[in-house]
Amino acid sequence: MIRLRRPRHPLHTARRAAAVLLAVLALVLALRPEPPSPAVDRPADAPVTVAATDLPPGRVLTRSDLSLARLPVGAVPGGVAAEPSTLVGRVLAGSVRAREPVTDARLVGAGLTALLPEGQVAAPVRLADLAVAALVRTGDRVDVLASAPDAGTAETVAARALVLAVPGEAARDDAATGLLLLAVDGGTAARLAAASTTATLTISLPPP
Repeated sequence: MIRLRRPRHPLHTARRAAAVLLAVLALVLALRPEPPSPAVDRPADAPVTVAATDLPPGRVLTRSDLSLARLPVGAVPGGVAAEPSTLVGRVLAGSVRAREPVTDARLVGAGLTALLPEGQVAAPVRLADLAVAALVRTGDRVDVLASAPDAGTAETVAARALVLAVPGEAARDDAATGLLLLAVDGGTAARLAAASTTATLTISLPPP
């Protein structure tokens, strides 16, 4: 005997269809990517003047040397400029890498000497041998030697002085040629000034 299947009630079929639809909807919601965070959640940024390319010490900055970048406010160093035009004509005290923020500590001026340790001053020293001056870079440590005209030996008047700047490098300024700016204590600065009037000054680079 053949038994015929009783047709399903329409309400039962509708319930099963609704259950399938709900399951598909739940799967779609689970796989949907999270919406991007609102813009207010992103950290604020600020304009910062950076070097457009690698720049050497002593360079007189032009507008083409500089560009504008934006950094998170928490990553902006002190002493930076928000507008490149404000740095045009300033002289670099030390080398700057491309895309590095140009701070006042990298420039010849008050920002450079503001970082001197207590009890030290910035003392200019002009070397007689320009080839020797060309070997020195900002951040080097040097011994300054003074040789009197009739002396058979040279005297060390400053030991392991920190080079703050080499203003003559790439500056095309004869007045700055052979000039170094050193960080020394007051007594050493006085000895350097006295020696420069009567002796020939040169330097040596001590071991690290």
